[in-house]
Amino acid sequence: MTELVRSYGRPLTAIFIGLTTLWILGMILVPQLFMAERSFWVEEKPNDISLKIDRAYADLSTMKFDLARAEGPGKDEIAGRIEAKKREIAGLEEQEKQPRKVYTMRNYTRMSALHFQIFLRTIFYAAMVTVLALVVCYPVAYAIAQVATPRRAAFLMLGLIIPYAINELLRVYAWLMILDYQGVLNTMLDWIGVTDLATQQWIPFLQSPGAVFVAMVYAYILFMVFPIYNTLETLDKNQVEAARDLGASTWRIHWRVVIPYAKPGMAVGCIMTFMLSAGSYSVPQIMTRGTSGDWFSQTIYRQFFESNNWNNGAAYAFTLLIVCTLFIFLMMLVFRVGVRDIAR
Repeated sequence: MTELVRSYGRPLTAIFIGLTTLWILGMILVPQLFMAERSFWVEEKPNDISLKIDRAYADLSTMKFDLARAEGPGKDEIAGRIEAKKREIAGLEEQEKQPRKVYTMRNYTRMSALHFQIFLRTIFYAAMVTVLALVVCYPVAYAIAQVATPRRAAFLMLGLIIPYAINELLRVYAWLMILDYQGVLNTMLDWIGVTDLATQQWIPFLQSPGAVFVAMVYAYILFMVFPIYNTLETLDKNQVEAARDLGASTWRIHWRVVIPYAKPGMAVGCIMTFMLSAGSYSVPQIMTRGTSGDWFSQTIYRQFFESNNWNNGAAYAFTLLIVCTLFIFLMMLVFRVGVRDIAR
């Protein structure tokens, strides 16, 4: 705080803190609190409300029948009873429109076996995407930060950044065109005789989770590369040279020198990649086209917008949020880093 005031002055610091607070409250805390609150209640209607309404309408029909045949003072009495019955029906229908809010854990315990299986599969797949992205991105980040010349490093960075000027959906659709049944990859295999598109003998890449893995790694590669690169960029090359002069192999240099130093960046990259993968909707929806099973994000979407069960959808979404939060602490434990190391 003191450094902010010293650098920007009190007015700009106050504006910065105010906007940051507004951002945290309006975009993070308040929506999450509303979602959490909605996940803990259900709407309940009185069990016999529909039966009471049906009986009231039956009584009203009988009274109208009696009114049509009544004469004298009895007619006014029946008309009064009809008005009272109409008011009773209006009250019952109002109760039916405004069900009672009951707080319960039912939304969390009613997850079906199928949905729970989808949930576990999504967590496992997101972890696999994270591991695959780490394996692919670590060499790239190390090459840019430590091995490549400044000019070559600049070209490598441009090669990573330029595709992100294209909308994410277009990049995912590009992978769909590559891996489709009659896409680029199957066409190339047809040229060399591995497949035969004329007889519909192609390799169904899109029916495999691997297609989603590839698209996700490509879609979120920068979120793994940049944190590792930012950490490795500050690694003193003399440490690597000293280890090599002492006779350490390349594998041992990475295991004992580079990877321990890069742990904060690796932890941040794994956290960001996992959370983006676990919560991704567009990538699995586009790549699988419903042929390889849902991800949990698609199940949450259906709870909200197809089943119109917002309470259950909120419980599903909040469950995924809790697991992602636990994953953050797991990565901090695995890489043995703290909050300050990650923030650095």
